[in-house]
Amino acid sequence: MSLDTPHPQSARRFETTHWSLVVQAADRDDSQARQALSTLCERYWLPLYACVRCRVPDIHEAQDLTQAFFARLLEKNTFAQASPERGRFRAFLLTSLKNFLANEWDRQQAQKRGGGQQVLSLDWDSGESRLNLEPAHDQTPDRVFERQWTLTLLEHTVTRLQAELAASGKERQFELLKGTLTGDRGESSYADAAQELNMTPDAIRQAAQRMRRRYRELLREEVGQTVQNPDEIDQEIQRLLQTLR
Repeated sequence: MSLDTPHPQSARRFETTHWSLVVQAADRDDSQARQALSTLCERYWLPLYACVRCRVPDIHEAQDLTQAFFARLLEKNTFAQASPERGRFRAFLLTSLKNFLANEWDRQQAQKRGGGQQVLSLDWDSGESRLNLEPAHDQTPDRVFERQWTLTLLEHTVTRLQAELAASGKERQFELLKGTLTGDRGESSYADAAQELNMTPDAIRQAAQRMRRRYRELLREEVGQTVQNPDEIDQEIQRLLQTLR
């Protein structure tokens, strides 16, 4: 996927991205940074859970471990350990999770050490359903994490785009044209949408182009919230999209 040059308003948002805020506040008690970290964890819990589920067959144990990991991450100053090579939030989370599972958790003591506590409000049933829809494969837990991270990020991007169009009374337009977000679906798709929306095919094509442009802007914003430097965004997007190929 090629990306257009970001809109100036989008570029300004990168000055206060969630992850950069967390890293900058690593050495001080900053409630804003803690909230940012909590928000990022709630958004990207599913890839971590998918990684744990690859390692731990028992669903309830995997859920306890995931919650316990978030408890440790939020209660301790873990993000103070972030270093340049762990500048991407997803890389930091995955490394932290692997260290947690390998060194800091005695599974037989789960209940004694807080197993089952609800640190974040997570929809386990929905998560299990989404993971069960994944194609069968023999990928490593790390690759499962990377793929699910990408799918989650794209899902959030599409959800934001849908909300924007719905707010402007164009939700049906979104439904008819969302299939064009990652490429041109052909004249038949535009013709059908044009007929239903009482628009000309040319107007529909222009609407689809605007949707794709805004989708790319939102995707950059989503990725920008998980890297420390805006210069890393394009490289991060390319790396993530590689996980789906």
